[in-house]
Amino acid sequence: MNYVTGVIMQFGNGAEEVTVKARGKFISKGVDVAEVARRKFLENKNVSVKNVSIGSEEFENKEGKLVNVSVIEIILKKE
Repeated sequence: MNYVTGVIMQFGNGAEEVTVKARGKFISKGVDVAEVARRKFLENKNVSVKNVSIGSEEFENKEGKLVNVSVIEIILKKE
């Protein structure tokens, strides 16, 4: 709910677009944040999904090994 609150606050402060990014096992949480914010709390503000992009990033894990992790970026836009 903290992330949902953050999205709602951004739109409340006058933002026209808000980007939700998530990676790895938290991708489903990112989708949930975008959908809960849009459907439950921002339904009267006409917020829709502008774009969804997916990809992967390479980073170094705790053991110093390079690993690829999936990422998602969801852009919500006030209409």
